[in-house]
Amino acid sequence: MQRMFNEQTPWHVEWMGKVLPAMEEVVGRYVDETIFTRFLPPIDASAAVGGWQSYYKRWESMTLQALPREMVDVIPPLQRFIPPARVFDKMTYSPWTGGNLHSVLSQKQVSSVVVSGGETDVCVLATVLGAIDLGYHVTVLSDAVCGGADATHDAALTLLRDRFAIQLDVMTTERFLSIAR
Repeated sequence: MQRMFNEQTPWHVEWMGKVLPAMEEVVGRYVDETIFTRFLPPIDASAAVGGWQSYYKRWESMTLQALPREMVDVIPPLQRFIPPARVFDKMTYSPWTGGNLHSVLSQKQVSSVVVSGGETDVCVLATVLGAIDLGYHVTVLSDAVCGGADATHDAALTLLRDRFAIQLDVMTTERFLSIAR
């Protein structure tokens, strides 16, 4: 839920505004437990590693050399929750690689995570699969995730719901809030 996906950039996600009310409801109720992850592009393609160099050669307009730095910020409606909500930066789709998110959650003895945000078929999918690999039980809020393309958004939710049903739940925000503590 960053400005570079919400505003008119090549990575604009049209549905972001549609899922925002559900996200605000959940974050508002669980602000002390909320962690926003921010996808940080490199300064330029040469600063990226491996295959990410080719990726950022293609998306040069989305590097920090071309993109105003504030575009990586969490969107304004959610910034009001920071702090106490925390922000973890990541350089890849997954928040589990190259960072200390798992360490922080382990220290707090967290055993389950609730996932919302964008994009369903990229960062959300990477987040969910990584969380499953690390042993967390995952809840994906189906009306609080969004993607850039309806077909891949729907396919990602179907994949998660059908293939990983033992390790995760896919449910609406309303359902989650009705059963959450």
